[in-house]
Amino acid sequence: MMKFTKQNFFFLVGGMIIYVVDIGVDFWVASRYFCQGQYSWSILILCFRGLSSLITQIFSYEWFRNDWEGTDTGKLKLVFLVHLFQCGIFIRYWFALKYGCQVAFKQTSSRDASEADPSNFIQKQTIDAVTDINMLRVFKTFLETTPQLFLQIYILMEHGKTNFSQYAAIIMSFCGISLSMVGYQISLRESLPDKDEFRVLSKFMYLFYKLLTITSWILSISLITLLSVRISVILLIFLWICGFTWTLKQHTTFCKSKKMEYLYRTLVGIILIFSFFNIKGRRTKVCISIYYATHTVVTLGILFVYMFWKPPIIEEICFTIVGISTVLSLVLGIIFLVVYYSHFHPTTYCRPQACSDEVDGVAGQKGRVKTGRIQNFLMQ
Repeated sequence: MMKFTKQNFFFLVGGMIIYVVDIGVDFWVASRYFCQGQYSWSILILCFRGLSSLITQIFSYEWFRNDWEGTDTGKLKLVFLVHLFQCGIFIRYWFALKYGCQVAFKQTSSRDASEADPSNFIQKQTIDAVTDINMLRVFKTFLETTPQLFLQIYILMEHGKTNFSQYAAIIMSFCGISLSMVGYQISLRESLPDKDEFRVLSKFMYLFYKLLTITSWILSISLITLLSVRISVILLIFLWICGFTWTLKQHTTFCKSKKMEYLYRTLVGIILIFSFFNIKGRRTKVCISIYYATHTVVTLGILFVYMFWKPPIIEEICFTIVGISTVLSLVLGIIFLVVYYSHFHPTTYCRPQACSDEVDGVAGQKGRVKTGRIQNFLMQ
């Protein structure tokens, strides 16, 4: 197991600050729209925020319940109340900062130390706590941050008038997505055995691959929404149905209860609308190729339609800028994807035994306690 360093600690603190600022920006933007009489935008922003918070609290409490099974029920009731008031993530940040401070500033842990060693035990507790936070941040990213980015870009393209709060929301969305993606991969490398350190170049390759492909897709969806909101909604629902159906066929076993498992599969379907998500420990070359080939075809199809049926609401210069940005983001994103999977993905340099155990969403739930949740939730 890798060490939790001072750099990891400050990265965690930065993540908590961005999380809090992001909440404030959301309410700020929603209040601005409300005061301007644009109630639908305000309600949508609050709905994204509310849904994201509700789902993450449910998963967070379920994980606490599973981890503390057989312990003091009074403590679990208190945790339930905190989650009921939508503050469960802050309990996790408190544990992570508490353990992380001990490990990063007060102790020196050897990589070869026994798990029974107190310092190594705290090291494991720290990494597990941070990993849970990063998994929840992935949920939040695709339930709230990415839809929020889509909504703000759509409003910007539709009205052309902007204010500082909109720019703040867009910047915070990009920061949130970036932090979520990189933070998750750092946790992945630190939590699983036989994984090399997530090097700086690897981080940038992975970040640009995810960020550029997601940006290209959001711009495409924004364009189709400008053309017809109904068509956009139908497309998104169709993509979710495809993702959810594919998840059902994988027979995932991430959660202990069937209800939570179906909630997880529903969430994976939403994630698949925006980015690739491997939920089995199988080679993903074919699946990821089909996924991004489909996105490429749909994106180019949308741009092609706009050349002949451009709504009067969008100006020629605006469409040219958005079209070039969409294509450029897509091409660069695919290039970074190919480079990352060719030279920087864990399976290109980890030992065969470790690679055979790697999954994105779900593997064996029986090994959950020993290996940690991330063994059943590996997004690449």
